[in-house]
Amino acid sequence: MNVKHILSQKGSDVLTLEPTATLADAMDILAKRRIGALVITGADRRIVGIISERDVVRALVEHGTGILKSPVSETMTRKVVTCGQNETIAEIMGRMTAGKFRHVPVVEQGRLIGIVSIGDIVKARLEELEQEHDALRDYIRTA
Repeated sequence: MNVKHILSQKGSDVLTLEPTATLADAMDILAKRRIGALVITGADRRIVGIISERDVVRALVEHGTGILKSPVSETMTRKVVTCGQNETIAEIMGRMTAGKFRHVPVVEQGRLIGIVSIGDIVKARLEELEQEHDALRDYIRTA
């Protein structure tokens, strides 16, 4: 199973924010939309960063509530790990585990086309395991 399959199930909507938006703006969107990360895009709609709940918590601990008025560009993660839609769930899961992050933007030909979360990956992996289980059960039954 690959990322394309996940996007076909969940859709390709991605909430983005400009780097000049405040950290308070980002927190508001994260809370209201009940999501864990926002992709930060520049004027050309290219990814320039990502801001996650973890980034927000770290910024608040290090700088206090005054940081909420600062642009998100001061807090976002600039080195964004992305994937393509043809990558497998196992590849993305390994990358997420090694990097200790929970959201991966999906990019094709330099364009943002979706985002997958660790929840999406786990759901897809469970679906994959269930299919394998059913196939083995059918094989044993017919053997």
